[in-house]
Amino acid sequence: MLRSALPFRTSVKATGTRLLATPTLSDGLKLLRSRDFSRLFISYLITFTGNAMAPIAIAFGVLELTGSAKDAAMVIAAPTAAQILVLLFGGVIADRTSRQSVIVISDTVAACSQLLIAALLISGNATLMWLTSLMLINGIAMALHSPAVTGLITQVVDRNDLQSANALLGTARNGAMILGAALAGALVAFTSPGITIALDGMSFAASALMIASLKPAAQSRLQAASLIADLLAGWQEFVRHRWLCAIVMQFSLVVASVEAVFALIGPAIARDQLGGPVAWGLITSALGIGTLAGGLASLRLQTTRPMLTATMMVFTFVLLPLALLLSLPVPVMMAFALVQGLGVQIFSVLWYTTLQNRVPGEMLSRVSAYDHLGSIALAPLGIIAGGYLYETVGAEATLITAMVIIIMPTIAVLFVPEVRNLRSA
Repeated sequence: MLRSALPFRTSVKATGTRLLATPTLSDGLKLLRSRDFSRLFISYLITFTGNAMAPIAIAFGVLELTGSAKDAAMVIAAPTAAQILVLLFGGVIADRTSRQSVIVISDTVAACSQLLIAALLISGNATLMWLTSLMLINGIAMALHSPAVTGLITQVVDRNDLQSANALLGTARNGAMILGAALAGALVAFTSPGITIALDGMSFAASALMIASLKPAAQSRLQAASLIADLLAGWQEFVRHRWLCAIVMQFSLVVASVEAVFALIGPAIARDQLGGPVAWGLITSALGIGTLAGGLASLRLQTTRPMLTATMMVFTFVLLPLALLLSLPVPVMMAFALVQGLGVQIFSVLWYTTLQNRVPGEMLSRVSAYDHLGSIALAPLGIIAGGYLYETVGAEATLITAMVIIIMPTIAVLFVPEVRNLRSA
């Protein structure tokens, strides 16, 4: 079933009477010769190395501070809660103004908030209130950044290069995840969570400088209306695409489950059963290796039905929770995580390429904001519920619940005709 849903090609694909060239590795690597794309690529490497370290450091920092998984859940959920409140406005701001400037400002704010968290942890003055408040600020910065960067990519590369660009940026992101997760496990174990968070803060500052140096193409804009009118226009474009609405609804549940596992349940199990942060760093590094492989594979991936292929990849998201449930040896957990990472990245490349091809450029940040908002809407609840379940009913029941929440909506999405039948642009 999985094989038939993945109609990959290595040369050309016939669609009616039209032939579409399959992206090749050499075609993708040519993008790295572009001044602006190469700088965007480096920005991804810097930022996501720091981002891969932050969740591990925050989780273990709060667990060291209070020893409570429920307390850690509150701090970890804070940035996502802030994103939910601000994301739609972030999309409107990015479409109305300069996406490049929005990203520079958001990265600068994130750098300041992370460096303050690091200072509090290192000095021993951290409290739950301060950590939660600063993570809320970090979430606001992320809410401005996410919709802006989706649109900025279309200003840096030609439309025909979008799949290659998304694959390469995904490779940068996930290569950085490998390095960042491994560094985080070692740094938390041998130094402190505070030092790890400080490096994350510095990565945001470096990324802001790199993005500021870009010279993107002019940004297409509709004539600005009122804030409400702009939000309504974005909503109308969002609901016009049934495949988009269906998968975002699916991911509101999937992301809640995945976030609970990676941000909280996994680190808690690593602390209680696997010997601490080094094991969890190795497991998340293996996930990064898988996503790196998925990014490289996506440079040559060709499918006539991108959303069907992408949806099939979501079933791999249960592999790491399954490995944790079965208490497999750490090397086997790493293998499960690697395959899951492959599926995550193939989904991501197909999703963003389809979104960028199907949504008008002047609406892209607003529609992307609705996408991000819907996808993370339940994530804070998932993280908090995961912490509560872990401490009340135990790891086994919590992991089974997480897997069911991933599988059931993914099966449901396969019954949506627009998801099954949407053709490559």
